[in-house]
Amino acid sequence: MNDTIFALSSGAPPAAIAVMRVSGPQAKDALHALAGSLPVPRKASYRAIGVSRETILDHALVLWFPGPATATGEDLAELHLHGGRAVIGAVEAALAELPGLRRAVPGEFTRRAFANGRIDFAEAEGLADLLSAETELQRRSAIAMAGGSLSRQVDDWRGQVLTASAMVEAVLDFGDEDDVADLPRDFVQKLDALAMELHGWLARPRAEALREGFRVVLAGPPNAGKSTLFNALVEDEAAITAPLAGTTRDVLTRPIAMEGIPFVFADTAGLRDETDDAIEAIGIDRALAAVDNADLVLWLGPMGEGPEGAWEIAAQIDRLGHADKPAARHRLSAISGEGLDALRADLIEKARNAMPRPGDAALNARQHALLSDALSALEDGLQERDPLLVAECLRRGRVAFDALVGRATTEDMLDALFGRFCIGK
Repeated sequence: MNDTIFALSSGAPPAAIAVMRVSGPQAKDALHALAGSLPVPRKASYRAIGVSRETILDHALVLWFPGPATATGEDLAELHLHGGRAVIGAVEAALAELPGLRRAVPGEFTRRAFANGRIDFAEAEGLADLLSAETELQRRSAIAMAGGSLSRQVDDWRGQVLTASAMVEAVLDFGDEDDVADLPRDFVQKLDALAMELHGWLARPRAEALREGFRVVLAGPPNAGKSTLFNALVEDEAAITAPLAGTTRDVLTRPIAMEGIPFVFADTAGLRDETDDAIEAIGIDRALAAVDNADLVLWLGPMGEGPEGAWEIAAQIDRLGHADKPAARHRLSAISGEGLDALRADLIEKARNAMPRPGDAALNARQHALLSDALSALEDGLQERDPLLVAECLRRGRVAFDALVGRATTEDMLDALFGRFCIGK
């Protein structure tokens, strides 16, 4: 944290503009060295950038942000350069020659923002998700997290637990009898209401579904039309199609977005009880594993022979002699396109109901586990009669809330999160 770091914070060159960011105690000196003087804080100034008047590297806009009211919580400078590789390389080399400066590692700017209290851990996780968002639904959920939606909610919950803890401490300090009955009449009701609120949050769709996509697996016997339907759904000739049984040997996946909702479609090997082909047998085993991990299975085989909860699909309805499925959820032809729009609309509606609502903060696995710990502590407190034990349960709840927003973290946890960021972030 005593070093001054620098990195390219914009996209890879060549580009129209390249933003070089410098953060740390020597940022002011670095700006002096390359731009000649400090500009007015938070106001862009046009300067010649160079190591001397004779050696001009570029003409650029420079900005000076004195800490601590900056993105990283420390002195920060930005050079808005021309985005050619040679310009960027020359400026990076000049910065590296200055005393006390070094190149940033992935996520180091954001990690300093966390360390200096500019953002908390939940907001940093939301920012990481925002940087990797590929669909509108992912973006809207990530922006809610990065903007502190969950953090503000956790602060409210923690405040309620602190109030409850103060009530218990008052009983322990001044009460004549060791019984929770000495607490205010609404103590249990308020704690129970908070527990119910946490239950509601834990029942929400998880962030993993949003990040990884709604997984749809196409399954059925050989030559059931799986690969042809797969290609039609992903709108690409991704899977090889042929009239020969066993053409698909492995699980082929393709992520796409439909109406802003992330999907992962998987084409699988044809399922049959026996095969003399060792490679096909491996493909069948992998197909069965994919079915087990699917959010939804489209079953293209005989009626009623698919896994529980699968959608019965009558494919190849344009094919002579096809086996009809009268109770199929969808009847379609991937060749002519008949029925495909109805299937897509049904899939979108199914996935939308399984995903977090647009703009809602969605809990990831770490956050879900900690919120579960907080709920468990509150429920234990509701069962206790001894004020000392109730106080301990409430303390456990506060610890879980603190860990959720990063008031209590480990270096391994920080390394795992900030390692997801690019170097300039």
